[in-house]
Amino acid sequence: MNLQSPPPTAGSIHPMDLADELLIDAEDPAPQPTILPQGPIGRIVLGLSLVLIAFNLRPVFSSASALLPEIRTELGLSSIGASLLTTLPVVCLGLFSPLAPRMANRIGSERTLLAVMLLLALGTSLRGLSSVPLLFFGTALAGACIAVGNVLLPGLVKRDFADRAALMTGFYTMALCGGAAGAAGLTLPIEAALGGSYAAALAAWALPALAVALIWLPQTFSAGARTKRGGFRVEGLWRDPLAWKVTLFMGLQSALAYCVFGWLVPILRERGLDGVTAGGIVSLSVMVQAASCIVAPQIAVRGKSQSLVNASMAGIAVIALLGLLFAPLSTVWVWAVLQGIGQGSLIALAMTAIVLRSGNPHVAAHLSGMAQCVGYSLAAIGPLLVGLIKSWTGSFAMSAVLFVALGVGAALNGWGAGRPLQVNVRTIADNAP
Repeated sequence: MNLQSPPPTAGSIHPMDLADELLIDAEDPAPQPTILPQGPIGRIVLGLSLVLIAFNLRPVFSSASALLPEIRTELGLSSIGASLLTTLPVVCLGLFSPLAPRMANRIGSERTLLAVMLLLALGTSLRGLSSVPLLFFGTALAGACIAVGNVLLPGLVKRDFADRAALMTGFYTMALCGGAAGAAGLTLPIEAALGGSYAAALAAWALPALAVALIWLPQTFSAGARTKRGGFRVEGLWRDPLAWKVTLFMGLQSALAYCVFGWLVPILRERGLDGVTAGGIVSLSVMVQAASCIVAPQIAVRGKSQSLVNASMAGIAVIALLGLLFAPLSTVWVWAVLQGIGQGSLIALAMTAIVLRSGNPHVAAHLSGMAQCVGYSLAAIGPLLVGLIKSWTGSFAMSAVLFVALGVGAALNGWGAGRPLQVNVRTIADNAP
């Protein structure tokens, strides 16, 4: 059966309503009945659990960044090794995200998320064993877990909170930013409290992941069993120019984001700031991202096209990064706020583009998979190149060229991804068992 999806007629559906409808349940591309926990207490516990899981999906990135000088000194890590360390978890986001739907189909989303949190705690703790091989293995394991969690959480929000999907998505996105901000701002104080041990400070972030796994454990028993259903396939997506604009917009803005997560603290420390202050600046920037994630899509969908706001936010993010690189240190807090506004808006706008450029939930699922797989693989190049530039030139100053190139690319593809069109593909039902 072919499911050609015509674009919605003007005034027939609000874009944010469409966004709610296209949130994806990764267990099954076919529409599912809403599953509501019994009683208000059950819903609160479930919602809080999802938010806490989201919080744990970002400290791996910014905790290592905050301690990068200490890691290099203690382990004798070269500039190239440091670049690979900051890039590795981003590579894993692209490589392992396709596994999430398969794992959810086999053992269920709840059990998959339990395994994700337990393995994330294991990978994070391995990073604190003062061993270069275990540092990289633990980082890769944590990155793979984060990739799976990234894919599954939005679907669970849609499935279990269909009547509050927008609100829960806002909390979930803010928790992601909160995890990154918390790790950026608290890792160095944790190191000081633990006697100056960088390894213990890295491993300490395994504790909240383990705690959340214990909180989540009852959900794996209360969730009803799911039967495997027929799926859908989408033809023509990888040949569609608009799909590639959306994918490149996602990838290039993500590259900027992970340059910030991986290298902004070392950049500020090289400029003369102490580690705690540098971490606080990055923490502020990421917290501003959380607010921007909620506001930017609301502004963008007021018009038919999101091209101008997409390109404008890319410009603001890059200009602010240049300010953090070169402006007087007395102004860095202002540039950090501007960078948070631009960067937080970009990730929300990229996710909104996936939704608005898709004609139905099945196309949205496949476009999201394409954008995350290719986009995150592309994003891994950003932090790697920053490290290589530092190694080749002895400073971070020439990273400005990379930031401008990424920003221009994000702006151009964001302009194309913001046009009021939909990807030209066919959705075909596959009813085979």
